Amino acid sequence: MIEIGGLAYEVHVPVTTAEKLPPTGSQARLYTLAVYREDSQTLYGFNSEEERDFFRLLVEKVSGVGPKLALGVLSKLSLPVLQSAIFAGDVALLSKCPGVGKKNAERLVIELHDKLPGARTIATSTAGFEAAAASIPHENKIRDAVLALVALGYKPMDADKSVRHALVALGPGTSTEALIKKALN
Repeated sequence: MIEIGGLAYEVHVPVTTAEKLPPTGSQARLYTLAVYREDSQTLYGFNSEEERDFFRLLVEKVSGVGPKLALGVLSKLSLPVLQSAIFAGDVALLSKCPGVGKKNAERLVIELHDKLPGARTIATSTAGFEAAAASIPHENKIRDAVLALVALGYKPMDADKSVRHALVALGPGTSTEALIKKALN
């Protein structure tokens, strides 16, 4: 629930956004998207414009993906990891998201590959991580920490989750090195 000017709104957020929210009662900034259906009006909130725009892209451009599934995908993986998986055609990683089977994962890759920033310049999985996250300057530390863990043999999904937990524990002003150390513990 978010209170704005005395009115309370229910806002659905992915886990990756909820992890970064301040304590209850504190001021927070969310980038929102309202989705109107015949029987409902739902508000979705995100930490960044890039996450909101990616959510909109999922819902509007990928057939068979609605807000609930898109929210589940963004809850499981951070934006740089999702973009990298799409660039690299990593159907196995995408299909591990809740509600995304092999068929939906393939559809995500096919329908979004050319719609993401920098899509024409991606050649390898590592380059995918770098280009995906380069479009999100405030996530450079997260991207670098995830890449470091992947280089050490972690699976991208596990590395992403460990780094996000480390970021919550240490706070947003923490260094890349500190994130890596915390994620390894």
